[in-house]
Amino acid sequence: MCHHEPQCPPAHAVDHEAACMVAFHPEQGWGLLCNGVVVFEDTGELMPDGRSVPIHKAMPAYGQAA
Repeated sequence: MCHHEPQCPPAHAVDHEAACMVAFHPEQGWGLLCNGVVVFEDTGELMPDGRSVPIHKAMPAYGQAA
């Protein structure tokens, strides 16, 4: 799916989040990476095979800057 040089990491790679974003919908809170992974603003993910990845990064506490 990726046409970048060098190619972005595939969806199954540990660093798959480093792939380029090809579609971004901030009003809906999600973006599509060129490796087929859908990333959500809360850090959850939807993999190309349909598996979901739960929120996996610490979010700042209420009232604290990011």
